[in-house]
Order: sequence, then structure tokens, then C-alpha cells
Amino acid sequence: MYHCNLGVAFKELGQLETAVACYERAINLRPDYATAYSNLGATLKELGQFDAAVACCDKAISLKPDYFEAYSNRGNALNELGRFEAALACHDMAIKINSKYAEAYSNRGNSLQGLSRFEEAVASYDLAIKLKPDYHEAYTNRGNALRELKRFSVALESYDISISIKPDYVDANYSRAALLLLCGEFEAGFKAYEWRLKSTSVKLKKENLTQPGWLGSESLYGKKILLYSEQGLGDTIQFCRYVKSVADLGARVLLEVPRSLIGLLQELEGLSLLIERGQPLPDFDFHCPLLSLPLALKTNLMTIPGQSAYLAPRADRHAKWSKYLGSGGFKIGIAWQGATGRVDLGRSFPVRLFHKISCLPGARLISLQKNTGVDQLAMLPEGLTIEVLPDEFDSGADAFLDSAAVMKSLDLVITSDTAISHLAGALGVPTWTALKSVPEWRWLLDRPDSPWYPGHRLFRQDRSGDWDPVFDEIASALQELLLLRDGKKQVVS
Repeated sequence: MYHCNLGVAFKELGQLETAVACYERAINLRPDYATAYSNLGATLKELGQFDAAVACCDKAISLKPDYFEAYSNRGNALNELGRFEAALACHDMAIKINSKYAEAYSNRGNSLQGLSRFEEAVASYDLAIKLKPDYHEAYTNRGNALRELKRFSVALESYDISISIKPDYVDANYSRAALLLLCGEFEAGFKAYEWRLKSTSVKLKKENLTQPGWLGSESLYGKKILLYSEQGLGDTIQFCRYVKSVADLGARVLLEVPRSLIGLLQELEGLSLLIERGQPLPDFDFHCPLLSLPLALKTNLMTIPGQSAYLAPRADRHAKWSKYLGSGGFKIGIAWQGATGRVDLGRSFPVRLFHKISCLPGARLISLQKNTGVDQLAMLPEGLTIEVLPDEFDSGADAFLDSAAVMKSLDLVITSDTAISHLAGALGVPTWTALKSVPEWRWLLDRPDSPWYPGHRLFRQDRSGDWDPVFDEIASALQELLLLRDGKKQVVS
């Protein structure tokens, strides 16, 4: 029991690896210790070892069949694996064993959210809160479900209650910030968005910097500032536009990015030095993560920089791919699948939805998809033709060098909400992006355009998960565009 309790203490302190060692020590001393297995599973889930977490919970349940906490921990790990039906069954079993276990109702709500059953999720959170009125996590989860139901003011109230119970609760503050930004409240939103830096879901490892951070107060004239990427590749592509704005303040700008973006960003205007993440850093005076720059520069909807193209393909690659694609037809680059994981939940759609578009006279569909989702090309419905680029396409260590060159040779890009959309926008390529009912905050609400990318047109779901009307609208708009284009050609001739 001593080692298990010690593991609980280390987990509370955020020392997860040490907690794992304590639980494993407890199990070695007592192989039938169900509590240690369940706690180990919960900790492995926090470390992202989801399959191992499920296995530990299975062992706990085999030792103690009525162990409701282990069922709920198992469900949480299954949620992270995207196995929401199985997770829901676990939480239901936990509730069956102990109908007063508030955590199971909240966790059950998370599974229901994964299944897009948002009304039921809200009801489940309400039951959790009824059992445990100060349950700040349940209030935050409830806010997330209400957000998906487009009940934004009520969602904000739910976040606010969570924060009133626990002011330093990162998830509530971070979710609240994202909702404010989605609603276009940039001043309050970007200020609150700094909470992301404390979130375990944000990939940011800069705790050891001794230089001061910069959020706009100090003069940068004659100074060197380190800007560094965070989150996904699309985020870096979207927010590297601020490099020029910072350089215009008189600074020498150093930019640290993942190795895969080094080739793409080399010619970024205003850049003094591009650094591969993980390499030694030179001397600098200040530092700032890329997504804090809108706050530092007091960005509002009217002052977003980079309104024209701020990235360009390499001339030699552009010439190569332009020749490869030729001049025939109306060339449309397409992408349909983002990286797997909960962040992509609801954003992607099946490639078969391009069928109606492919039937339009003159339309050529060219796949920009890499890795995840490519397998769908082997199962295309009859009549759907998609051109696939050769294996050398973006096959090296540099991401998107060939994609950028291909995109600049296209007439249009149609994509889901992925890095492809951001790259096309940064290149100034006309882009149509299909968005889920409640999208990522940067796409805002309702509007058919994007203040971040003037060449974008946004097509939005009316109902969660319902893509068919979106693609009917896209096909209709493309038909009009092709008719207009052909009409102009006839007039010229």
C-alpha cells in the first residue's frame, strides 16, 4: 500500500514516470493488487500509452470484477484510442456498479461527445454535477459539449463556473479562450489563449530559457528575438506570417521550427536565421512562441498581417511540377484526411464525396494526400477518377516542398481542415475548405471567407457529421466557376 500511495502522490505532482515506477513496485510486491493496476492504467493513459493503460485496467478488473473506478479508467483510455462505443460501455458498467460515482457520468459524457451525441453528453455532465456540485472538470466538459451544440453563451457560462471553482484549471481557461477566439473576440481571446502554454496538449518545450519572454511591451529595435513553433505544422505555417511584422519593429528574427519545415520556410521575409528544432540556440535577447504574437502585436480582425502570399515554392520544383501536370483541364488539388487522433475528430471526410465534383466537365482531381487517408484511393467508387502523383512527391525529409510547387501549378485546392489548407493560403492559391459544424477557432463562425487567407472560401456543415450538403454546395459552386471560366475563354477567342 505504501508504494501505491506514493505513486498517487507523485501523479498529483505531475511526476508521472516516478508514479509508474511506484505502482510497478507495489505490483511486484503484491501481484494481486487491483488498485495498483488501475492507478497504473490511469497514469499510463496520461503518458499517452493507451493500449498499455487498457491492459492494466483489464488486469485490475480481472482481480476485482466490481471495480468501478477501473472500468472508468479503462473507458478513459479507450476514449483516447477513439474507441468511443467500447468506452461508453465501460462507463455504463461503472455506473451500474456504483450509481453515485460522479466521475463515471462525466467520463461517459466524454465518450458521448466522441460519438457526436452532444445532447446526451450534456445530460450526463448534468448528472455528474448533481452528484458533485463543485466538479470543475464536469463543468468544463459540459462547456465543450455545449460549444458543439452552438450554445456558445451557455458554454461560456459553464467554463466560467469551472474557473470560479478552480481558477487555475488549465483546461477550462484554455477552452474558454478558444471559444472567445471562435466568436471573434480577439482581444480577450488571445489574452486568455496564453493558458495553452500550461496545457499538456500543447507541444511546447521551452521551460529552460533564461532570456525574458516578449509580449509586446519592450522595444525590439536592435535586439534579437527567438520565435519558435508550437502545436502542428499548420499552426506554424499560419503564424510564421508574423516574422515580417516582428522584423519591422527593428528586430533580428530567429525562428526555430521542426526539421520538416526548414526547406519550406527558408525564404520567409524578415527572417534572419532559421533554426532546426533540437539544434543549439545562438544568443538572443527575447523569445516568444509563434501563437503568442497576435497578442503581442494586438491583432484584431482588421490588422491580421500576411494578406498577400507570404510563402513561395522553389522555382526549380515549381517548373518541374508545372511541366508534369501540364496545362490541360481545370486542375484541382484535393485532401480529405488529417492526422489521426482526437484533434482531427469530425474534421475529415471520405474521399468518395469528391465524386460529383469529378464528373464536372474539365475538372481534374489531383491528390495532395500523404500517409493517412491514402488507403481510400484503392476503394474509389465507380466513376471517381483521382490522379495520384508519383512516389517522389514530398518523399524527402522536407514536408510540403513538392506540395507547394504543385499547388502553385493548380487552379484550385479543395481540402478538409488540415495543414494543406494553411499552406495553400500562405501561397495565395485559391482554396475551398470544408469545415465541420463547429470548426477550429481560426475559421470563426458563419462567414464564407477567412480574414487570415483572402483567397479562401469556406463551406460549412449545418449539422454535425453531415458532409453531403457541403459537397453539393461545393459542386454547384465549382460548376458555376467552370461555366464562367469557359465563357471568358469563348469571349477571348
